[in-house]
Amino acid sequence: MRVDFMTKIQTLEALTALYSDPVPASISKVAHHITPMYGKWIEGARFCILSTVGPNGVHGTPRGDDGPVVRIQDSRTLLMPDWKGNNRLDALRDIVADPRIALLFMVPGSKTTVRVNGTAYLTTDEDLRRSFEHKGQLPTLVLVVEVSEVYSQCAKAVMRSGLWIRDDAATVPTMGDILAEMTKGDMGGPEYDATYEEKAIPRLW
Repeated sequence: MRVDFMTKIQTLEALTALYSDPVPASISKVAHHITPMYGKWIEGARFCILSTVGPNGVHGTPRGDDGPVVRIQDSRTLLMPDWKGNNRLDALRDIVADPRIALLFMVPGSKTTVRVNGTAYLTTDEDLRRSFEHKGQLPTLVLVVEVSEVYSQCAKAVMRSGLWIRDDAATVPTMGDILAEMTKGDMGGPEYDATYEEKAIPRLW
């Protein structure tokens, strides 16, 4: 479908003219530090999306743990261990180049999401790394997040999608399917899918 160029929104005035004023609650729920209630919610989250921006574009990276995905150091600081991954380092490279980040925390079953905006830096401080020791493993480094905004997102997107009441996995390609397509069959396939979790478990931390 071809979009009429004349309908392209090119100014803030044109954008805001399409909408009414922000819902009052969307403004009043914004905090500039981690409040007790926001802190309790964040500590209950085992999963978040880490969004970064750098010279090569933007990245959204899933982060998860078997307990809180971040540690609250104080009302303006979050700590996130960097566990084993695919070593692309997209988000970490971004943070070195541009410290701006955003976090979107999600809790299975909750229609609420919590967003944190701020800046971050990376550290290999040995004591800090050791404080995250898990099953004899240490994170390679720790992300230190300096919080500038915390706020909850309304539930409408999760409600519309039925996120926690559906299982659509059978309707989409598997990782094995995608790898097979991208490598012309050199990688992936049914065997990849059948053995991935078994192989990944020893390398989670």
